[in-house]
Amino acid sequence: MPYPVDERSKHEPHYVPIAESKLWRSFHHAFEGIMYATRTQPNMRVHLVIAALVLSATLVLRLERSYVVATVVLVSLVLSLELVNTAVEAIVDLLTVAHHPLAKTAKDAAAGAVLIAAIGAAIAGYLIFYQGILSGGERVFSAVQQVPANLALIVLAVVAIATVFAKAFAGRGSPLQGGAVSGHAAIAFAAATMLAFFYQKPLAAILAYFVAFLVAQSRVEARIHNVFEVLWGAALGTLVALAIYVLVRPHVML
Repeated sequence: MPYPVDERSKHEPHYVPIAESKLWRSFHHAFEGIMYATRTQPNMRVHLVIAALVLSATLVLRLERSYVVATVVLVSLVLSLELVNTAVEAIVDLLTVAHHPLAKTAKDAAAGAVLIAAIGAAIAGYLIFYQGILSGGERVFSAVQQVPANLALIVLAVVAIATVFAKAFAGRGSPLQGGAVSGHAAIAFAAATMLAFFYQKPLAAILAYFVAFLVAQSRVEARIHNVFEVLWGAALGTLVALAIYVLVRPHVML
């Protein structure tokens, strides 16, 4: 005689919740902080957009790896200080119920730290990109058969930023599980698109997209995302990778 099936078990997710893992729970809370700042702080959104543009510009100008490293460090510094500024504002609002000069000082000092970092990053960015801008022309359009060593890093970083925006504005799901857009599918299809365009071998493209499809299918099977959320993620990753490819290689004809 078959045992009765618990109706609740049918709807239980087939994955281990992040809350049960101490390591992944810490990453989960960290991403929640990033998404909160993206939703509530206009400056954070501006910094993220600028970060995506600056990282893409390092590919267009074919900057040396040392300049790319310096750019990544500066972008990370500005974004980190913006998060610290958000945390200071939240703590001050929690501890004070009335306008107080010291509360204003705390907020102003935190905002000043972000401003100094942003100004320093702008000046450093000018010095970093100066050589690349002056040596444009043939240097930008040369090395047609060469793949920039830092291309994968930049593409995945831009895809991650776009995913954060999508999940932050959707306002549902968790940073690492669920949400309006599947970040796993976005990154998988971005990687597959890069492999397909730069290797230009049918077998490599088929295998890359097959692996990306398996990643997307696993998110649906585990009931972390539905089909539409996975499709949005796949479209996001593919379009970002394609856009950067066309940007880096403007000679390509689609």
